Amino acid sequence: MYVILASNSPRRRELLTLLGLDFIIVPANVDEITIPGESAFEYVARLASAKAIWVRDHSDSNAVIIAADTTVADGDQILGKPSNDKEAEQMLRQLRGRVHKVYSSVVLSRNDDVITQVCVTEVPLRCYSDDEIQRYIKTRDPMDKAGAYAIQNAEFHPVESLHGCYANVMGLPLCHLSRALSRVDVIHNSDIAERCQDKIGYECPVFSEILSTPITGKEQP
Repeated sequence: MYVILASNSPRRRELLTLLGLDFIIVPANVDEITIPGESAFEYVARLASAKAIWVRDHSDSNAVIIAADTTVADGDQILGKPSNDKEAEQMLRQLRGRVHKVYSSVVLSRNDDVITQVCVTEVPLRCYSDDEIQRYIKTRDPMDKAGAYAIQNAEFHPVESLHGCYANVMGLPLCHLSRALSRVDVIHNSDIAERCQDKIGYECPVFSEILSTPITGKEQP
C-alpha cells in the first residue's frame, strides 16, 4: 500500500506531512472550469473527485489516493486563481473588509472505498490598503491562490481573526482527511489536531466537532 497526493500544491504537501505518511505526488490533469449554475460546494466536490479518478486511472490500482480542491466563494460567485495582476487586484478589492467562504473538498480513494468530504470556513478579511494590495501582488504570491490571497502570508496578513478550520483555508482540512484515513484503516492519528495547531500557530475552535462527526459521504460540517 502506498499513498498518492493528487496535487502539486506546496501547501497541501506541507500539511500532509503532519500525518506522518510516506507519499508520492502525482498531479492530476483536470480542467478546472466551472459549470453554469454550479455552487461552490458542488464545484470543489466535483473537481476533487475528478482528480482522484484521473490519478486512479494513471496509477497503481492498489494506491490510496488523496485528492483535494479549494475555492473561494463571495456569495454565489466562485473566485478561482487570478490569471493576471488585474484579476488579482479585483479579487482583493472585492473581498477586503468583508466575510467570504472558503470551500475545500477532500476525496479519499482506496480500492472500492471512496470518501468525499467538504469543509467550509467563513473568512473575514481585514481592510488592507490599496498600497498593500499592490505590494502583495508584486510578490507574485496571489497568482496561484483561489481568491488571490494566502491566509498564511505573514507580511500581507489578510485575516484579522478566524473561527473555523485554518488548514481548510490553506487547502487541506487535516481533521477531515484524518478521519477518512482512519475509516479505511490507513492511519489513526489521535494527535493530528495538536500537530496542525502547533504547525500553524492557531488555536482551532472546531477540531473536536469535526473529529467526532461520523462520515456520511458528501457533507458540510
